[in-house]
Amino acid sequence: MNRDLDRLQPYPFEKLNALKAQVSAPTDKAHIALSIGEPKHEPPAFVLQSLSDNLDRVVNYPSTKGLPELRETIAQWLTRRFKLNGGSVDAERHVLPVNGTREALFAFAQAVIDRTQNPLVVSPNPFYQIYEGAAFLAGADPYFLNCDRENDYLPDFDAVPADVWQRCQLLFLCSPGNPTGTVIDTDTLKKLIALADQYDFVIASDECYSELYFDEDQPPVGLLQACAELGRDDYRRCMVFHSLSKRSNLPGLRSGFVAGDADIMQKFLLYRTYHGCAMPVTNQLASIAAWNDEAHVKANRDAYRTKFDAVLKILDGALEVERPDASFYLWAKTGNMTDVEFAQRLFAEQNITVLPGRYIAREANGVNPGENHVRMALVATVDECVEAAERIKHFVTNHQGN
Repeated sequence: MNRDLDRLQPYPFEKLNALKAQVSAPTDKAHIALSIGEPKHEPPAFVLQSLSDNLDRVVNYPSTKGLPELRETIAQWLTRRFKLNGGSVDAERHVLPVNGTREALFAFAQAVIDRTQNPLVVSPNPFYQIYEGAAFLAGADPYFLNCDRENDYLPDFDAVPADVWQRCQLLFLCSPGNPTGTVIDTDTLKKLIALADQYDFVIASDECYSELYFDEDQPPVGLLQACAELGRDDYRRCMVFHSLSKRSNLPGLRSGFVAGDADIMQKFLLYRTYHGCAMPVTNQLASIAAWNDEAHVKANRDAYRTKFDAVLKILDGALEVERPDASFYLWAKTGNMTDVEFAQRLFAEQNITVLPGRYIAREANGVNPGENHVRMALVATVDECVEAAERIKHFVTNHQGN
């Protein structure tokens, strides 16, 4: 067996299930899940119709590279959304459809890491656990950058020693962040691009929450957008990962894409050809419909705004929590309880599931930045989110001073 498998920790939700199994939830309260970032809004009807209309395409083997019309649709969407220079994204060279960002992020590390060079994979902390697992199984060590309130929940890239950058082969970014919802600004992205040039590493920017934001006039910037502002139309050393899961409420479609540096993409395509992970043609055609429509995405954002407004109003003064820059998460402090105790007792008393922050973070520089926080995903219906907020407020009020 691959010895690196022994380096993997249990997935956060395995830990959460074990924690909940130690107690019993009240039977008089309906369960409300705020733990998993699985959108519960209705998927676009026209996408479901496309799936239905093209079921006969299951008789066709899909190509790893994907349909030309899907790649062209993605190239056009990227250009519109991130104000890229017209024609700079070549659908033939810069775009590759993938089965969701989770699969692609993991596979990407396997393709780009040279395990013979004592590599590091630099990652935010807290983080999406795929970053760590991908590093381990590619033969690299993760190097975590703590994201806490003191640095506005962003990694302090200026504090990274030169010897870390020298060993770094892959830098994972997540913007908007999971779980903090913080957006990395354009100047920081430009600085990171300069560091990638100086130290010869690749930037993999996980942007799967980029379409869930509050101000319609200020959508989150992306890594390719920073490239464009630098006149860097070859997108050298820069790769972005996007998905329809959050944007279009289609987590089960398993549809996303990778875009960026054409030379890296050529090698990644070679890897994926052997990996055997082509997206079904039926899903590709449905994805074209989704990427070509923004009305349903705007409606999606409106629904999240309604939930955030209602929940934050209820929790105001009861729980230390703020509206994020973007995404659908709340990153709340747990006051006089540890995050694990908070999550377990909340489930036992109110039948609400939230995720302890330490489960999605690691100790670095003597601290675990996830401790004493819980992640709440506002993915349930408005009524359920409001009910959850009322129960959480009642729970916190009852335990104040305990």
